[in-house]
Amino acid sequence: MTKRALVIGIDAYPSSPLKGCVADAVAVANLLSTDGDGAPNFGIKLLTSDTDIVSRAAMLEAITSLFKSDAEMVVFYFAGHGQINPETNSGYLVAQDGDKAAPGFALANLIELANKAYPKIKSTVIILDSCHSGFLGEVQGIGGDGRPSVIGNGITILTASHREGEADETDSHGVFTDLLIDGLQGSAADVCGRITPAALYSHVDQTLGDWEQRPVYKANVQTFVILRKVAPKVALETLRKLPVYFPDPTATFALNPSFEPNRGEETERLKDLPVDQDNFRIYRELQACHRNGLITPVGYDHMWDAAVFSAGCRLTAAGAHYRHLAVMKRI
Repeated sequence: MTKRALVIGIDAYPSSPLKGCVADAVAVANLLSTDGDGAPNFGIKLLTSDTDIVSRAAMLEAITSLFKSDAEMVVFYFAGHGQINPETNSGYLVAQDGDKAAPGFALANLIELANKAYPKIKSTVIILDSCHSGFLGEVQGIGGDGRPSVIGNGITILTASHREGEADETDSHGVFTDLLIDGLQGSAADVCGRITPAALYSHVDQTLGDWEQRPVYKANVQTFVILRKVAPKVALETLRKLPVYFPDPTATFALNPSFEPNRGEETERLKDLPVDQDNFRIYRELQACHRNGLITPVGYDHMWDAAVFSAGCRLTAAGAHYRHLAVMKRI
C-alpha cells in the first residue's frame, strides 16, 4: 500500500500576498518525503506559487487525484489564505485566482472527499495553516446544502486556528507550521521515534501562549497513525528488554557498585569491588531509560547514587507503558 502527500503553499495572491507559505510547504514536503534515516516515506506532489499557478482548477485536479486510488495513508497540507462566507456558512481554501464568487476549494468538498475515500484509503491526515481553518473540524453545517456532516472513519484534522482565528506568520514561516516543522524534525517524537498527528498537536498547543492563535485537533481513528519516524530516544533493543529487567510493572531492579565504573568520592571505599562489564552494559541501557523518563532510582535522585549505595530503580508510569508494549511485541 502506498503513502502519498499533496502539499500546497501559496504566497503570490494578487491582493494580500503572503510571505511564508511557499517556504512552509517546501519544508513540510521535504520532511514528509523521508524518515529521519533517509528511508522513503510519502510520495510527494508539491504545488507552490513560486513555480506554479495554483488556480482553482489546479487545486481541484490535485485534491481530487489525492483521494482517487487506494493508499495506506494520504496527507493533505495547505498553507495560504482561508476564507469563510458568513452568508452561506461555507469555508474555503483560497486559490490564486479566487474571487468573492468562487474563492477556491470548499472545505465541505474536502471533508466529503476524505469521508468517501475510506476504506480504500485507510488513514487521511489533513493539515491546514490558514485563517479560519478550524471550520473544517466543525460537525454541524459543514456538509453540502447545510446538511450535518461528520469526520469520517480514519480521518485526522490538524489546523492552525479555530473557526474565527487568524493564522499568523513570521518573515520566513507561518507560526503554526514553524512549530509543525520542529515537531516533524523530532521534537514531537515518542521514545520509539514515532511522530503522530496527536503528538504534533500537543507540541504546537503547548508551545503557543494563551494569547496566541489556538490550533484545533480532531480525529476519528482506530489505528495508530504515524506521519514520520526518527531515531529512537532509547534503542528499541533496550525497550524490548524492559520485561526482562522488570518481571512485573512494580518490580525493582537491584543495583550495586559493580554497575558503576565512575565512583567519584566513593572510589576508596569501593576499591575491592570490581566493575562487572555485563552489569555496566545493562547500567548504560538503564541510564538511557532514566534520561527519557522511563525509570527512576529508588531512594535517590540520581542513578549514580542508587548504584554506588546498592539501591535500585523502578519503572515510571511511562516506563510501565513501554514495558507493556514490549510484552505485547509491539516494539
